[in-house]
Amino acid sequence: MSELFKNHFLQLHLLTSYPPANLNRDDLGRPKTAFMGGSLRLRVSSQSLKRAWRTSEVFESALSGNLGVRTKENGIEIYNNLKEKGVSEKDAKTWAKSIAGVFGKPKKADTNYPLRELEVEQLVHIGPEEKQEIDRLVSTISDRGSGPEEEELNLLRDYTGAADIALFGRMLADATKFNVEAAAQVAHALAVHRCQVEEDFFTAVDDLNKGDEDMGAGHLGETEFGAAVFYIYICIDRQLLLENLQGDKDLAKRTLSALVECACTVAPTGKQSTFASRAYSSYALAEKGDRQPRSLSVSFLSAIQGEDLLAKAVSSLNENMEKMDQVYGPCADSRCSMNALTGEGSLSDIQNFVTED
Repeated sequence: MSELFKNHFLQLHLLTSYPPANLNRDDLGRPKTAFMGGSLRLRVSSQSLKRAWRTSEVFESALSGNLGVRTKENGIEIYNNLKEKGVSEKDAKTWAKSIAGVFGKPKKADTNYPLRELEVEQLVHIGPEEKQEIDRLVSTISDRGSGPEEEELNLLRDYTGAADIALFGRMLADATKFNVEAAAQVAHALAVHRCQVEEDFFTAVDDLNKGDEDMGAGHLGETEFGAAVFYIYICIDRQLLLENLQGDKDLAKRTLSALVECACTVAPTGKQSTFASRAYSSYALAEKGDRQPRSLSVSFLSAIQGEDLLAKAVSSLNENMEKMDQVYGPCADSRCSMNALTGEGSLSDIQNFVTED
């Protein structure tokens, strides 16, 4: 294995201001919220954030060839590949079900959906190394005209070759030996101030309705939204990331750099066509060290009030960081920050900092 990083933990503290948006909805279609410090705050779940980052063009560009696929429908893809290679429909279905079953419990057959039994019950994250093994097996069994042998179904790998699996982890309920512990912990993004969810009543006009008989709108509806400055906290165990990538330090560094860029520049996709609520982080603080990590969310336990919320949030975060250092001793060995409000620092500075040994 490559030499370990000098500092075990990397922590990122971001402040990002989103205009009116509905980035992450609950079961009723409303923006997600949480109570903190006695006041209502807008919230974006960590699942929503990670999904946006993992599937972004930034990740794809930086980590091409080292990303996995999370799906229930791996068996359907295998079935289609077998059919394309000339395997009969019956054999393709049987063989695909056997291969897909390695990654999870198959769903029950459904007469209304003939390929349902090729899906698995739980989403499974499949790495590129495992995908290569699947493709190799599909070619082998289609060429020889017989299904997979038991020993050929050892397709799961301790090392998946996937940076996103190494970073965000993987859980396989039926094959726990191949679970991967996430190297990154991502907190739910929370507004630093009191928030209110508002409603937008809208109408849509029928272009062909000239109003001769009906002057009404073609459609009536409403959507809910909110605007906020969000605090985002990410903690990465750099040693665990390196371990998950089997010592590939170059890939680990590219993964860290891509994560920083995504966290600062990539927004969740919810209702983007309606609100165009794309935003970059206005402030970022990165910390490296070996001490037990700690969030700085307590900086916003008392909701920021008044005007100039973003500048006040930056000030509150730094004041709390300094007080933590006074009480506990230095909570980080080194720090790097950027501030778009003052034009200090840069994203590249942060990226260089997080990838240093």
